[in-house]
Amino acid sequence: MKRYIMFIIVFLLVVTLNKAGATMEGYTVIAKSDKDDITVYAKKMGELYRDFKIDFKGETYFRPYWMNDTNPTYAPKIIYEDINKDTKKELIIILTKGYGTGVLDQEVYVYRYTNGLIDVIVDDPMAIIYKNVKTKLTTEKAEIRIGDKVHNIDITPLEIKPTNLFEDIAFGGVIKYEVKDHQLIATISAQISPAGFVGQLVIVYEYRDKMYQAKSIEFQPALEL
Repeated sequence: MKRYIMFIIVFLLVVTLNKAGATMEGYTVIAKSDKDDITVYAKKMGELYRDFKIDFKGETYFRPYWMNDTNPTYAPKIIYEDINKDTKKELIIILTKGYGTGVLDQEVYVYRYTNGLIDVIVDDPMAIIYKNVKTKLTTEKAEIRIGDKVHNIDITPLEIKPTNLFEDIAFGGVIKYEVKDHQLIATISAQISPAGFVGQLVIVYEYRDKMYQAKSIEFQPALEL
């Protein structure tokens, strides 16, 4: 009788383990927060991870259209903290779709939890810039206007040939997200040639009207200027 009971226990354990393995067959753990019980899985397809699964405290959520580079340096970032001052933690996941010399392309997803993860819209930083930032560019000066504040940057130290100069200041070669002091922040590069950067715009978000919108936009000049 004891042998029979032991056989049943072992059999059930093997079946359970096989089922658990089958649910993640073909998937790789690419990011994990043990302290928050959050794991991100995805399938490797070429140079990208696709077809994501999020295990959030035992609940599984599918994100088939997400993508992230397979370089471990740029693995997805999991952040679980309160960023809207409601005393409840939000889940923030930052993905890196591409990178290179002078290039970084990140996306951010924010979720609140109410009987399940609920997506919260984050205003596109490029849309924020186009609506709030005015620019001018000459062979000697770059001008960035944010509201009533005007930044004039002498670009002659960069020694850029006129033939390599853009028609206007370009934003978005680098789009980087982070959470600092319980605030979501986006940093976007300001570029005047293929290799010439005059600085970056820093957007601090706040939760307003059921979405994350720009609280402030600040220009930070490049160190060499």
